[in-house]
Order: sequence, then structure tokens, then C-alpha cells
Amino acid sequence: MQDIEKLKYPIGKFEMPEIIDKNIINKWIHKIEEFPEKIKFETESLSGKELEKQYRPNGWTIRQVVHHCADSHMNSLIRFKLALTEDIPTIKPYSENLWAELSDTKKYPIQSALKLLEGLHEKWVYLLKNLNDSELEKEFLHPENEEKIALKTNIGIYAWHCEHHLAHIINAKKGF
Repeated sequence: MQDIEKLKYPIGKFEMPEIIDKNIINKWIHKIEEFPEKIKFETESLSGKELEKQYRPNGWTIRQVVHHCADSHMNSLIRFKLALTEDIPTIKPYSENLWAELSDTKKYPIQSALKLLEGLHEKWVYLLKNLNDSELEKEFLHPENEEKIALKTNIGIYAWHCEHHLAHIINAKKGF
């Protein structure tokens, strides 16, 4: 069996570049933009049994990962909008592990989450592509670690998040 950390973080943990320039931001936005099509490609033909495969021991199923992405990315868009309209708002954390145990995540078909991701990302990417330099510097406060996160950084975190969970799905399909 593989190292559990490699199964948890198949592409590694997010690494913040020293300098975040427009080129990097555009690459990140592109990853966010193409994510709905990639996740749909990896999951749309899977059977119910295949959707129950896990990417690691005691990890989420493919079904849970797909629904988690929809939930997480909805929260992220809201956090972007809060940061754009308020002065360093404190965001509302949520217990993603408990959300992953709810019936709409654990048992419900993934088609609604895939449709949600498609529309959500279309709207989110439009917003991201139209942020100016000053808006990219706006921040929100994450209360769990009292960390201020700039929107330009959060774009990178979510580009990583897309690739991270896509790798989980691909690994689950292969079996760990």
C-alpha cells in the first residue's frame, strides 16, 4: 500500500509562489475554468458501485469528492464576493467532513453537483477574469487560524483544490 500522505495529497500540498503575477493568476483561472469538464469526464460514466470507490483507506468516495467540490466551490465564490464588498470580512468556516456525511453528499447521484459546478465555475471564472489589481489584493480573514488570505492567493488555492480532488478521483478509479 502507498504512503498515506501520498494518497491524501497526490499532487502535493499547495505551494505559494514568492511572486504572484498576472501570468500565474491566468494559469490558475484556466485550471478553475476547465475543472467542471475534467471532473465530468472522469465521473459521468461511472456506475453507482464505482462511485463508492475511495481514494485512500477511510477516505471519501468518488461520490463524496464530487459533492464536496460543489459545496467547497460554492463557499469559495461567496468568500470572494464578501472580500470584494466588505473590508476584510471574517468568513464562515464549515465542517467539510460533516458535510460529506450528509445524505445529499453521501448517497445522492452526482449529476446535480456536476451541473452546479458547470454553472458555478462559469460565473466564478467570469468574476475572476474581471478582477483588477486592487481587487486581487483584497482579503478575507479565516477565523480558524486568524490568517488573512488575499483573493489572488485564493485563486491559486482553488486551482490547486481542483487538481487535488481530480487526482483523488483518478486514483480512486485505479484503486489505491
